[in-house]
Formats: sequence, C-alpha cells, structure tokens
Amino acid sequence: QLVYPHEFRLTEKEKTSICYLSFPDSYSGGLGDTQFSFRLRQAGGSRDSPFQDDGRYNREAPLTLQREAAHYFGYVYFRQVKDSSMRRGYFQKSLVLVSRLPYVNLFQCLLQLIAPEYFDKLEPCLEAVCNEIDQWPPPVPGQTLNLPVMGVVIQVRIPSRVDKPGSSPVKQCNQENLLPAPLVLPSVHELDLFRCFQPVLIHIQMLWELMLLGEPMVVMAPSPTVSSEMVLALTSCLAPLRYCCDFRPYFTIHDSEFKEYSTRTQAPPNILVGVTNPFFIKTLQHWPHILRVGELRMSGDLPKQVKVKKLAKLKTLDTKPGIYTSYKTFLHKDKTLIKRLLKGIQRKRPSEVQSALLRRHLLELTQSFIIPLEHYMASLMPLQRAITPWKNPPQIRPFCQEDFMRSLEHAGPQLTCVLKGDWLGLYRRFFKSPNFDGWFRQRHREMTQKLEALHLEAICGADIVAWMKDKSEVEIVDLVLKLREKLVSPSLPPLP
Repeated sequence: QLVYPHEFRLTEKEKTSICYLSFPDSYSGGLGDTQFSFRLRQAGGSRDSPFQDDGRYNREAPLTLQREAAHYFGYVYFRQVKDSSMRRGYFQKSLVLVSRLPYVNLFQCLLQLIAPEYFDKLEPCLEAVCNEIDQWPPPVPGQTLNLPVMGVVIQVRIPSRVDKPGSSPVKQCNQENLLPAPLVLPSVHELDLFRCFQPVLIHIQMLWELMLLGEPMVVMAPSPTVSSEMVLALTSCLAPLRYCCDFRPYFTIHDSEFKEYSTRTQAPPNILVGVTNPFFIKTLQHWPHILRVGELRMSGDLPKQVKVKKLAKLKTLDTKPGIYTSYKTFLHKDKTLIKRLLKGIQRKRPSEVQSALLRRHLLELTQSFIIPLEHYMASLMPLQRAITPWKNPPQIRPFCQEDFMRSLEHAGPQLTCVLKGDWLGLYRRFFKSPNFDGWFRQRHREMTQKLEALHLEAICGADIVAWMKDKSEVEIVDLVLKLREKLVSPSLPPLP
C-alpha cells in the first residue's frame, strides 16, 4: 500500500513477497497485535544501500551481526481487530520495517512504538518518524547509541568483534544526562533463548549438532511469532560461529522458492525454514528433520518436552509436537545442564538468568569444537622470518583433514569440554557442511590479509640501497616494478 521513504526501491517481486510474508498464513483466530520477522532473498543484482560505509561496519561487527548483502530482514507488526465497516468484518494491516541488519530486538521495540501510532495517523506519522531516524548516528560496533524517536530515547549498545564472547553487555552509561530516562535494551539482537527452547530443552544437544552440520530442517509452528523466534534462536545457538546456510524465520507457500523446497526429485537444500501452514506437513514430509512445536508459554514447571519420533510417524493431518528425525547424535546429552535449568524453574529463577545459562553452555560447546580448528589453522601460517621484502609473500599451507584429525589426540575438544561421544565423527560430518566452508574461507581470507600486511611492513623497513649494491640492473628493475605494483594495487578487498 505504501513504501516509505518513497525513494527506497523494491522490485515488484520483492513487494509481492513482502506482502505475503507480512500476514500470518495459518488460520489465525487471534485478535490483537502480533510481531514476527522474516528473511527475504533480494531479487536481481546487488543494489546500492543508502548507507555506504566502505565495509568498516562488517569488519568490526561480530560475524553473526554483519550487514547482509543479498538478503533483507523484515520485521512485522500485524494488527487484526473487528471492524464492521470493513468488507471482511476485520481491520487487518501490517507495518513492516525492512533492513539488512539482524537487530531483531531493536527493530521490534521500534515497531512497538511506531505501529500503534501509524494505524491511527497513517503516512504523516511515518514521515515524522523517518525524519527522526535520519538523524540517528550510524551503528558503530562497540558504541552505545541513544536513538530518539516519538518522545522516547532507545539506548542500545552495538556489539563488537573484540567483545569477549559470553561477557554480559557493558553497563549502559550517561543515563543521568538524558531526559526522559532512556528505554534501555539489554541487547540489540539476543532473544529469550530459554523461552524459545522450553519445549526442546532435553534435545538441545541434538539441535546444536543439526545446526552445526547445516542439516535441512523445517520448524512447524502455530504462529509466525513462534516460527520466527524458534528459527532465530536455532541459528544463534552456534555463536560465535556464523551459521552459513540459508534460513527463513517465516516462509509461506506463495514464496518463489516454494517449488524448489517441496520437490522430491532432489535432496532438500541446506536451509532452516519456519512455517505455519498445515499444508507444509504434507509437502515437506520428505525433509530429514522436522521440528513441530506448539505455542510457547512460560509456566511454573518444565513445559512438556517434545519427543523424538521416526519420520514415518509424521501423519499428514493431526501431528503432535515432536522432533521427527532419524538422526543419531555424535555427543551425549549434558544432563548437568538440564538439572540446573530444572532447578531454576523450581526456584522461579528469572527467564533472563536461565537464558544466560543456556547461552553460556552453547557458547562453551561451540568454542570447544572450534578451538582445535583455530589452532590447526594457525599452524598453517608461514613463519614471520619467511617473509622477505625481496620476494612475494609465502603461501598459507593447505588444510589437510587427516593432519587435523591426528592433532585432536593432544589438542582436541576433550581438553575443554566434559561431553563424551564421537567427536571425530562430528568433525568428519562438519567438513562436508556449508558452515565449515564459510568458516574456512573467512579464516583463510583474514590470514592472507595478515600476510599481505606483514609483507608491506617488511618492505617499509627494508634497506633497499644496501640491497642494490651487488645486484644487476635487471634485478633492480624487477624489484622496482614489483614494488610499484604492490603500492598501486589496493590491498585485498575488505571482508564482506
């Protein structure tokens, strides 16, 4: 109905997709307001973003919070209320905020302020809000931003790549100078993990492994809110490792990729999809892993845990909540964690404390898995003394999976993680996944940049006059041409 600011260009295909993705497609008898999010593949070639920042943001932000190049995130505020003046008997409208940044908390909070006003005052409200947002400072990793909008100041810290993983967010500052008192968001993006994972707590180990290996998975939920929260919670449980597969927090049968996902002639792609339409039970029952969840509710005792069931039991219509898969985990469950969380429920421990416990457990698990890979990768870097100004920088040695597997005996995850199981089998499967490919490319690129920087340093510190004394003219000209090429050509492109 309306795109604001008007100069923001979307293709017709993108507009159609956004329209379908901004309404719940399950039968939703629920009246009132609903919030959820989706992720949309950009149609056509890359387009300039109005915020050109030469890649600095992506270099300094954590990998999991980088600005997306080929996808948009959509944050939705949907209202459905009875209205006899409407043909259908209901007022149904969604306000959608589109961004390349995965700041789910910030943008959902922003929509809670804007949407009710917008439904009342329409376009003038958006114009006023956009004028305020235009004045906001850019998101700089490591900085706390004060963002005024509609008489409220939202205060939030943008995480940085140098933050210690798992540390609590830095305490917000300079509140006393701000009037009115700011609305402080504890995190720009972190969800309430405990609430999201309540029905699957005892299977957290299995879900972590499925995410790590980038397995194709469908989340079937009763509403877009539950679907999108569960998908985002699952992709976040690999932090600080980036989930490199495609993911759709909310997906509908109108999506242009629907045919691609529902075909049975080829294996499903490496993607995590959240859906609500019961029709998907029929069309996606050939997928290897299906998580069916009910409404998420916070209750005094541990909510009913879903069971792991064989895929053959996925009946077409009345499907009970459960994880439908034949996957066998490589690692054993962490019973200590489950006990701690159960005790927390009995003692009515706040949800944010339970979430912090869960997040720390997943972080330590991912770090235990990734540290041996980091150590081995570092060993492939040439020695600094091999870098000389008179030759091209030496090459990074190739990654040999068997050498890595041999290194695990004395430097494996067993040093930092109490979980027993088939770690070697897990690494072998991981090597075939898009997550390994994404991690390896990123590390290789960073190491190549480091080598380039060390080589330039060596050139800057070299005594070229002394070197020239016993060299022929051909050698000197050759060096001059190489140096000129080095200085003229830009260094490696910044990380995406």
